[in-house]
Amino acid sequence: MTHHPGRDVSLQVSRLPHSARTLVVAAYVLLAGAVTLDVTTDPQWTLSPVLATAPVLASIGTRRARVPLTVGMSALVLVPLLALADPDVPLSAHLTSGFTVLAITSISTANVVLVATRERELGQSRSVAEAAQRALLRPPPERIGGMRTAVRYLAAAAEARVGGDLYEALATPFGTRFLLGDVRGKGLAAIETAADVLGTFREAAQVEADLAAVAGRLDAAMTRRRAGEEFVTAVLVGVTESGGPARMVNCGHLPPLLWREGRVTEIESPVPEPPLALLGLVGGPYHCRDFAFEPGDMLLLYTDGVTEARDASGRFYPLAERLALMPEAAPDVLLDRVVADLLAYTGGGLSDDAALLAVRREG
Repeated sequence: MTHHPGRDVSLQVSRLPHSARTLVVAAYVLLAGAVTLDVTTDPQWTLSPVLATAPVLASIGTRRARVPLTVGMSALVLVPLLALADPDVPLSAHLTSGFTVLAITSISTANVVLVATRERELGQSRSVAEAAQRALLRPPPERIGGMRTAVRYLAAAAEARVGGDLYEALATPFGTRFLLGDVRGKGLAAIETAADVLGTFREAAQVEADLAAVAGRLDAAMTRRRAGEEFVTAVLVGVTESGGPARMVNCGHLPPLLWREGRVTEIESPVPEPPLALLGLVGGPYHCRDFAFEPGDMLLLYTDGVTEARDASGRFYPLAERLALMPEAAPDVLLDRVVADLLAYTGGGLSDDAALLAVRREG
């Protein structure tokens, strides 16, 4: 397939942001004007050194090395043509222009190769991290233990897509148990911590009858591996199929929201509880709280990426207020509405990863 330099440059410019595109196009116009002026004016002076800007302009926004290389070689061909148009200019000046164009072409091409290589390496590392995160955060079943569930994970900016939010839903001999947490930090270290929390929860939830004991196991696991100031906020919820109240242990996390017939209330802890890995600082065990969770009720667990999202004026997203205004719906539909409302509120961007887990008790 034949590649056309002009087409490559045109495509490269069209992909730039509008403000940058305007500046680059203006630079090309000035360059063309300088060449025209050189050819049509006094043969005793030359503007051929400006040709060295051509490969630099061609390298902006492209990841194809052939673009600045081809443009640079084309500019190099123009140097002797301008020398013929300016016979009174010393040969040394034209030779200097030629060597300058050649040097800048080499530098611009090498820079494009370097940037493209680093972006590929970064993309591969990010893909591995995201694959590991997806393997850890398995989507919960739509129906589990007489309940319907749904989850949404919202990544923040592209450079911070790998975060430490975590969730799980398990059927156990003691009923269905849910976990939602937020690791302090981001990146691979946060994923490693999340893996430890999820692994411990998946094992402890199956053997510990007391939900507070499960939280204690999680804290012990985090204490053993804790490095520096690392900790995890988490909320655990247990629901039995036989009916009756649900149980909650809140380890320094945001209080879950209970939606019932259009009214939304926070499920507060009986006493403030520390995050995982910090229980030893206050002593004693974690405590459970029972709360009514009746058929038709919806429970929403979420991370601070939701409630700390801001609008253009800096106001936090009022999740409880917005949730109360939304019509009754299945968990999957409800979370779609919350996500759409959140993104509209923030203008389409989040400053932190956000996770939401909705659970509705069926009749």
